[in-house]
Amino acid sequence: MDKVANRSHLKQLVLWLVMIIELLLFVSAFSAEIPARKILKDGDSYPREVQLRTNDPDKVVIDNGLVEVTIANPSGYLIGIKYKGNNVLESKHHSANKGYWDIVWDDDAIDKLVTKHVKVITQTDELVELSFTKTWKFETDRGETVPLNIDKRFIVRRGVPGLYMYGIFERKEDFPDANMYQIRIAFKLKRHKFRFMAISDTRQRIMPSEEDRETTRSRALAYKEAVSLTNPTNPQLKGEVDDKYQYSSENKDNKLHGWISDEDAVGFWVITPSNEFRTGGPHKQDLTSHVGPTALSMFVSTHYTGTDIDVAYKKGEPWKKVFGPVLIYLNSASSDDDFRKTLWNDAKRQLNEEIESWPYNFTRTEDFPHAEQRGEVNGQLLVRDRYMDKELMQAQSAFVGLAAPGPAGSWQIEGKGYQFWTQTDKHGRFNIKNVRPGQYNLYAWVHGFIGNYKLDLNITIQPGNKIKLGTLIYNPPRNGPTLWEIGIPDRTAAEFFVPGPYPTLRNSICDEDDDKFRQYGLWDRYSDIYRHGDLVYTVGFSNYSRDWFFAHVPRNMGNSTTRPTTWQIKYSLENVNRTGNYTLQLALASASYAEVQVRFNNPDAIRPYFTTRRIGSDNVVARHGIHGLYRLYSINVPGYIFQKGNNTIFLTQARSQSSFNAVMYDYIRLEGPAV
Repeated sequence: MDKVANRSHLKQLVLWLVMIIELLLFVSAFSAEIPARKILKDGDSYPREVQLRTNDPDKVVIDNGLVEVTIANPSGYLIGIKYKGNNVLESKHHSANKGYWDIVWDDDAIDKLVTKHVKVITQTDELVELSFTKTWKFETDRGETVPLNIDKRFIVRRGVPGLYMYGIFERKEDFPDANMYQIRIAFKLKRHKFRFMAISDTRQRIMPSEEDRETTRSRALAYKEAVSLTNPTNPQLKGEVDDKYQYSSENKDNKLHGWISDEDAVGFWVITPSNEFRTGGPHKQDLTSHVGPTALSMFVSTHYTGTDIDVAYKKGEPWKKVFGPVLIYLNSASSDDDFRKTLWNDAKRQLNEEIESWPYNFTRTEDFPHAEQRGEVNGQLLVRDRYMDKELMQAQSAFVGLAAPGPAGSWQIEGKGYQFWTQTDKHGRFNIKNVRPGQYNLYAWVHGFIGNYKLDLNITIQPGNKIKLGTLIYNPPRNGPTLWEIGIPDRTAAEFFVPGPYPTLRNSICDEDDDKFRQYGLWDRYSDIYRHGDLVYTVGFSNYSRDWFFAHVPRNMGNSTTRPTTWQIKYSLENVNRTGNYTLQLALASASYAEVQVRFNNPDAIRPYFTTRRIGSDNVVARHGIHGLYRLYSINVPGYIFQKGNNTIFLTQARSQSSFNAVMYDYIRLEGPAV
C-alpha cells in the first residue's frame, strides 16, 4: 500500500510541475508581446559592453549600445549623444555650442573651457571614463582664459542609457585674482524635436521656439529675457510670456528637469543626485531649462543673490573643487500611450536610483571620495523661546547643514566650498550623511522662528567617522512678548498677497497657486491695486494673505518714472511702558538696491528712526522669485516713542531708480519690554 501511495504522490507532483512550466511559458509569451519601449527597457537582459573608439583624430566615441557619445578631441566639447539612432543635440550648431561647460568670469567674459589633452582613465567592458584637461599658464593664458586648471570628465556605463559628467577645477596659490560668477554645463537640443519641457510634476508645458522670440514674432518687455509672444509658430501660445527666469528652481528641488520629443517619444533629462557641489545652500535658486531648447546643469551663479555671494578668488588662496557628477539620462516610451507622463515618471525613478547610489563608487579620482571615505553627523535640535512655550520645543522640519566656517547664516553667501543639508524629523533629530572630509560649521534655521542658528564648534570630518552632537538648543532672537506680528517666519514672501497677472502677460506654466508669483509684471500690479494711496495694514483687522502685498516696490507713475512708497502699520497699545525697551523684529526675504526706512508715528520726520541703508542686489522681483537672501534687523525702540492708544509705523522703500528697487518682507513682529 505504501508503494502505491508513493506512486500516486509522484504522479501528482509530476502533474503539478507540468502545469507550472506551462504557466511560466504562457507568462513569458505574454510578456514578450509587450513592446520594449512601452516598459522602458532600452536594452536586453545582457547589455552590451562599453566600447571606446579613437580611430578618428578629431573625436573620441564611447558606445554602450544604448547611447553613443561623441566628444571633440582635444577641446572636450560634447558634439553628439546618439540615442535610438539619432543625435539629440542640435546638429546645426557649431561644435562649441552643442554640449559644453562654460564660466562667466572677469568683465563678464565667457570661457568655454577648451582643453588641450585627453586621457583614458578607465576602459573596461563595464565602464569608460575619459579626462579632458588643460593646465593654465601665466605666459600664454593671462587675460585670455580664466586662471584655472581644468579636468572635464565623461563616463559611460554598461546598461545605462546616458552620460555622467563632472569637472575637477583647481587654482594654484600663485594664480592671479579672478571672479567666477557662473559655472555650468549647457546642452542645446534638436530644435524641431524637443518642444515639451518638464521641471516638476506641475511645471510642464509645450514651449515656444527660438524663432518665436525673434522680433517678428514677439514683443520685447522690460528686459531682454522676457518677451510677449505675438505671432508664435504655435498659435496656442499667442499672448503668453516667455522668460527663462520663470523656470527657476531652488537647489533642494532642482534635481530633475528636461525635455520631451513628441515626434518619437524620447526624453532628455538632467539628473542631479546631490547638491553638495552647489553653492548658497538649499534655497538658492537657479536656472533649469528654457527656450532653445536648452537644458542646464547649474553649479555656481549670482542669480537671486547678486554679488553678495562669494565668487571672488584671490591670489595666495589655493582652491580645488569637484562639480558633479550629474547624469544626462535618455529614455523612450510607446507613442500610443500617455508617453509624456511615462517618460517623466521613469526619469523620476532613475533620479531615485541615482540618489540611492550617491556617492558614486565608479569614479576614478582621489578628488571624489566614495562612501567609505566620508563621514556623518547626527544630533537633535530643540528651540527655547519662553514667550512661546515654557518647555523646550522640537525643531520640526528645520534645515540643518554643514558648510564652510563663518558667521551664522553665512552659508547663503558661501560660494566656493561644499555644503551638506538635511531636514529634521518631527522630533528635531537629524543625520547628515556622506560628508566629504574637511572643516565645517553646523548651521540651521527653523520654520516659525526668526534668525540663524550656528553651533559654536568647528567640526572636522575624517574618513569613516560618525560624529554625535547630542542635543543642541537654538535660542532665536527675542527680547519680549509678542504684541503683534505680520506673516510667517519662513524666509519667503509666499504667504502674502500675490496678485494675478495681467491677462496679456500670462505664462500658463505659472498658473498653479504655488507658482503664481512667477508670473510676469506683478510689480506693476501694486500701482493698479493701490492707485489711490499706498498700503495701509491695520493690526487686528487686516489679513496679511489678502492685505499685505508680496513685494514693497516703487510706484509706477507712467512715462518710465517711479517714486518711493510708504506703507503703514496701524495698531493700538492699551498700555505703554515709557521707560521700557521695545523691539521691532524686521525680517526681509529679499532686497534689491533697496532701502527700508522706519519711522514711528511721524511720517514727516526728516531722519528715519532706523534705516537699512542701501542693501541687496538679488533682483528677485524681476526674476520672478519669492525670496532671495535673508536678512534680520532687531530694532530696539525706547518706550517713550510710543503712545497709549493708536500708533503707526511707517515703512518707506526709499530707492526708486527702477521698478525693481524692492524688498520682500518675511516677517514683522513688535515685542514689548521683557517680563
